[in-house]
Amino acid sequence: MSGYLGPYKGERYHIPDFHRGRQPTGPREVFNQAYSSLRSVIERTFRVWKKKWKILKTMPKFLFNKQVKIVSATMTLHNYIKRHAQCDRHFEESKNYQDEEIDDEMDTGEESRETNGPGAQEIEALRNQITASLMGD
Repeated sequence: MSGYLGPYKGERYHIPDFHRGRQPTGPREVFNQAYSSLRSVIERTFRVWKKKWKILKTMPKFLFNKQVKIVSATMTLHNYIKRHAQCDRHFEESKNYQDEEIDDEMDTGEESRETNGPGAQEIEALRNQITASLMGD
């Protein structure tokens, strides 16, 4: 599917907005809260990968195919370590990050991307379907 599945525009999005005691007030905010929470986990994982494997932080100008293999290899190693090691110190250290710190790094403007391009209707339908499932419909 072509397109970008972003949060709903014009609704609360950042995790600290929900931590201040105000729960989501509707289906779109429920989706945005879940989206932001998942994105925080993904951002944290990429930060840890870049810390653990320096090649990801300063990716040489390899061909795209080789870059994909490098990322896949580090994912495989990560999964192996998580399954078989007593402790992964890089991930343990990352638990000390504050939510606000994560959200500041996440604020890349991606949520304001245009949604009128190819696949926009399919993306909107998918977002609405996910929102309905989150609401238990």
